[in-house]
Amino acid sequence: MADLFSASRAANVARAAPLAARMRPRRLADYVGQAAVVGPGMLLRRLIEADRLGSVILYGPPGVGKTTLAEIIAHETRRRFLELSATASGVKDVRDVLESARGRLEDDGQRTCLFIDEIHRFNKAQQDVLLPDVENGVIALIGATTQNPFFALTSALVSRSRIFELQALSRDDVGTILDRAVADREHGLGAERVTLLRDARDFLVETSDGDARRALGALEVGVLSSAERPLTFTLELARESVQRKALAYDSGDTHYDCASALIKSIRGSDADAGLYWLARMLEGGEDVRFLARRLVILASEDVGNADPRALMIAVAAMQATEFVGLPECQLTLAQAVTYLALAPKSNACTTAIAAARRDVREQAVIPVPRHLQDKHYSGAKRLGHGQGYEYSQDAPDGIAAQDYLGVEKRYYEPTDRGLERDLGERLAEIRRRLRDRPHDQPRADRDARG
Repeated sequence: MADLFSASRAANVARAAPLAARMRPRRLADYVGQAAVVGPGMLLRRLIEADRLGSVILYGPPGVGKTTLAEIIAHETRRRFLELSATASGVKDVRDVLESARGRLEDDGQRTCLFIDEIHRFNKAQQDVLLPDVENGVIALIGATTQNPFFALTSALVSRSRIFELQALSRDDVGTILDRAVADREHGLGAERVTLLRDARDFLVETSDGDARRALGALEVGVLSSAERPLTFTLELARESVQRKALAYDSGDTHYDCASALIKSIRGSDADAGLYWLARMLEGGEDVRFLARRLVILASEDVGNADPRALMIAVAAMQATEFVGLPECQLTLAQAVTYLALAPKSNACTTAIAAARRDVREQAVIPVPRHLQDKHYSGAKRLGHGQGYEYSQDAPDGIAAQDYLGVEKRYYEPTDRGLERDLGERLAEIRRRLRDRPHDQPRADRDARG
């Protein structure tokens, strides 16, 4: 009687679960998508089928099958399966589970699979508690995370686990999952007699962004909110059922990927792509001050003297962003993005300062030539500091042909793009005059100290 009562309660809970939870497949053969990870012959599939699974981290955006894959592992292996939620479990909970796993291994020889959803929410202390039993094989850890594990998890835990990255589901995959949900009478909506029209199906697929949970959620909302049976699921109903798109955007992996895409699009002179990535980050709630700072850096790093106005515009955009804030500062940022994208590009300043700093770090320090040393203090004249210096403003064309370094170095090499074309010609003339200066001009005292 107790078993019947327990089974009845479990069935009631299952029926109350959302459609996305009810439609999770129980067998690997029914799993949709992620062919590069669990397709025939792939490593993870072979490990599951051979029941040789070690500790793994499943990493990918929401709704792509991480939890489903963990549950399939539970059904298809002969191991005991335990589950923890990182949002609701403390160190004590983790220790209790590990102690139970050790006891089961000692008593019955049975290993335990421990599934931890949102494992990136575990702090370092919680992650460190797992290490000994992961390393000794007492548990096979299955961690699921939406954040890059190389950022979100400790290096010790990452080094003891295999990382499998799951991608957003393809349109065909999401469409297949929707079709199954409409047809399945036991777990899906088959009993509701729903006809999902092609344009409505396409709309649900498109707005899901590869997230099966989101697509199934919208389908379920539309069906449950309509009293008509049989139900024709129209495009209008699909639009009503889809909430405003909640972009997958966080302060970790996606943040850095989108920032990288923005910078590389501007560097590549694609103003349209730059605007898209700017919009993506704004919609995701990115700090506009971060965006403004990145544009200022890019103006010097990738445009430089090819168009010095780029830095002025970027700095002005940063100041305007601070002054007006959202939503109006999106206009300022868009103006800066498009100008920087269309400006001529040069990284000559970037490579020049990098080379100069490398010399400072790796080569002998060059002493300041005596004629360039400060002479505005008592006793400087007796030391010979500043003697022989020629004031450049008094020289022809404002160029005093004297030694400024003591050794010949060439760091700045302008490109032939934008203003740097003219600067390159001027630099060549200046270098010629400095090189051909009279021999009686001051040279650096290589033995100078202080």
